[in-house]
Formats: sequence, structure tokens, C-alpha cells
Amino acid sequence: MSKEKILTRAELKRRAEEWRAAGERVTLANGCFDLLHVGHVRYLNAAKQLGGRLIVAVNSDDSVRKLKGEGRPIIPAEERAEIISALGDVDAVVIFSEPDVRAVIREVRPDIQVKGTDYTAESVPERDTVIECGGRVEIVGDPKDHSATEIIRTRLEQRRS
Repeated sequence: MSKEKILTRAELKRRAEEWRAAGERVTLANGCFDLLHVGHVRYLNAAKQLGGRLIVAVNSDDSVRKLKGEGRPIIPAEERAEIISALGDVDAVVIFSEPDVRAVIREVRPDIQVKGTDYTAESVPERDTVIECGGRVEIVGDPKDHSATEIIRTRLEQRRS
């Protein structure tokens, strides 16, 4: 069952160490993943194509609220994590509450951190931490023309008209 892929931070650190000891590369993706859409699926698929094991760090409800505002997330963190864990490209999922993913990077020490095309390799906020930990940043996925925020806004506007 996919729920077995949802790990605590301590479990994730151990799992990443086991994978690395077995000679596997570790890739880290992160995001809110509120209302999963095709852009998310393409992003995670592109991340997996880089090779190795794919870990997805999902923002907690509180951190989504701080990033996206009141009324978000639409879907609770545990359910978002379960949905992400059901995707075949994903090897492990963890929920994090910090404002960014730096602490997870320090714990897991990914070989690659992936971000979507709304970033450049130079603009990734955690880039310095990834490099300190011996990894690199890759930009993956299709152009950022899918957005849960936009989907929600559009649906609400359609209901009002």
C-alpha cells in the first residue's frame, strides 16, 4: 500500500542512508501539492527520470497557509501525502513544517534537488544548502501553466457568474 511510503523524518533519514549504501542516487522534490494536477505529475515524473529514488517533501497545513493564505490548503497534509505516495514515480513521502526544505535537505543529503520551471537553478532558495550537502539542483517539468491557486480561483469565479 502507498501509505507505507509516508515516513517520519527519522525514518526517511534511515531510508535515504540505506538507499545510498546500496549505491542508489537520491532525488528530492518538494511542494504543497494542494489539488494534484497534471503539472505536478509531470514534475514528479521528470524528477524520477533523473534516476535513483525519489523523495517528495510535502508542506504541512500550517506552512501552506503561510505560503498561500487563509483558506489553503484545500486538502489536509496527510491526504496530500497519501495521494503523492500513490504515484508510481514516488519512493517516499515526508511532511515538513518549516518555511522551506533546508532542514530536510540537511537530513537526507539528496544527490539532486529538483524544482519546477518557475525557478532557475540560481533562484532556488535552498540551493546553498544543497551544494553544502554535496548535491546539485535541477529544474524539471513542463512550463508553469498549471497552478492549484489558479484552478481554485477560476472555479470560484465561475460559480459567482
